[in-house]
Amino acid sequence: MKKSTIWAIAIIMGFSFLALLSLQFLYVEEMVKMKKEQFDESVNRSLYQASHNLELNETLRYLEKDVNETERRAFTQDSVSVDGIGGTIKHSHQFAVAADDGTIYSSFQVKAFQMKPANVPKAMILRKDKNSLVDAAKSMQEIVRQRYVYQKALLDEVVYNILYTASDKPLKERINFRMLDSEIRNELSNNGINIPYHFTVSTTDGREVYRCPDYEDKGEQYTYQQVLFRNDPQSKMGLVRIHFPEMNSYIFSSVRFMIPSIIFTIVLLITFLFTIVVIFRQKRYTEIKNDFINNMTHELKTPIASISLAAQMMNDDSITKSEQMTKHLGTVISDESKRLRFLVEKVLQMSMFDKKSVVFKKKELDLNEMVENIAQSFNLRVEHTGGKIYTQIEAVDSGIYVDEVHFQNAITNLMDNAVKYRKPDEPIDIYIHTWNDEHSHLCLSIRDTGQGIKKENLRKIFDKFYRVHTGNKHDVKGFGLGLAYVKKVVDLHQGDIKAESELGKGTKFTITLPVLQEDEQ
Repeated sequence: MKKSTIWAIAIIMGFSFLALLSLQFLYVEEMVKMKKEQFDESVNRSLYQASHNLELNETLRYLEKDVNETERRAFTQDSVSVDGIGGTIKHSHQFAVAADDGTIYSSFQVKAFQMKPANVPKAMILRKDKNSLVDAAKSMQEIVRQRYVYQKALLDEVVYNILYTASDKPLKERINFRMLDSEIRNELSNNGINIPYHFTVSTTDGREVYRCPDYEDKGEQYTYQQVLFRNDPQSKMGLVRIHFPEMNSYIFSSVRFMIPSIIFTIVLLITFLFTIVVIFRQKRYTEIKNDFINNMTHELKTPIASISLAAQMMNDDSITKSEQMTKHLGTVISDESKRLRFLVEKVLQMSMFDKKSVVFKKKELDLNEMVENIAQSFNLRVEHTGGKIYTQIEAVDSGIYVDEVHFQNAITNLMDNAVKYRKPDEPIDIYIHTWNDEHSHLCLSIRDTGQGIKKENLRKIFDKFYRVHTGNKHDVKGFGLGLAYVKKVVDLHQGDIKAESELGKGTKFTITLPVLQEDEQ
């Protein structure tokens, strides 16, 4: 599949996942906003009703008190008289209410007439009974009217007392805080809110007069308030403030069912991104493997062709073979066989490392001594280019516990790369340095004055099969396994290797190893 096709699929799928995730977050945000608005409305409605109930309770309390006091101040006057002429008994009942200053608010009078039936003819009785019913109806209407006037006067007095007496009292005396707490709780429950809350009561100028016993500041940034006794003068009003420590949990509880959906969407998005990365990585590995196969075919073809040509010449009877020619052909076959075996062993070594079937035969060695031996063996190759090897041996604790063959091969590969990747037709200088750092580690650096490596290629040089691109030039042979092999060997010896390079000035490799301790010797 083409890279452009993979990118197109990745962009479409990634955009779809992001759009789906955005829609889910928008849905959650709208639900939270709606729930918050409903919560605010319910709390404000509950506080308003609780404050209204508080005023009603105060009114009823003062009304009951005032009625009792008024009834104690009321007086009654009864009178009975007999009309001697008609023999009629007249009964009169008078009820009145007076204020402290003597003012009479209202009074009414109930009159009942009792007549002697023996003194009235029967026909007159019927007529008089009819009139009596009319008079009784009128009397009842008068009683109701007078009663209404009386009750109105009582209510006027109560309202007067509440306005000019109750409001003069401090809030602590006017409010039953336990009853207010009960009213708030009941109203919140009626509106579907059953979570803990904390409240305070203060005056309009900010003086706090009450705070609930279990008050805490959590959630105080979302505070609701309601005016108490809102019809009183401004200075006599109260203010109740309430907040909910668990309000966020209550609001987000309505969107909990969306959390698994969002989590699964995020997991799918991460899985998709990981899949795309794996696809590109596998594509890159496939390209590297194809390059490796092509390169390996080219590398193996040369020694095989040389061996085949030498063998044909030795088997061709038409060619006269001198002793010198036979020796030369034997040398060619031997050298090319060694080269072929070296290439195959490189591939087999990396295969063994990948399968983790390699077995190290570690022993105690001296790094300084090993470096000097390798430098001496490479001295001729470097001098052949016109350059020189400089060694700076400064490591005091130079004992290491390594596999001699593999570790020596690792250092040899670094030296070999320095020679192979030198600047064309220019001498190469190699600087080898050993020392102990402040953390008691043993360090080895190999620096050359060769071509150098670009920064974008530097981080890939330890990847298997990777080779720095040199355009159409193929003057340097290899599979791209040398530095990968060095990295594996150093890692398996609990060491670390890093590369520094500047294009056109050279490359420096630094290996850090644990020092062989005395108790390990």
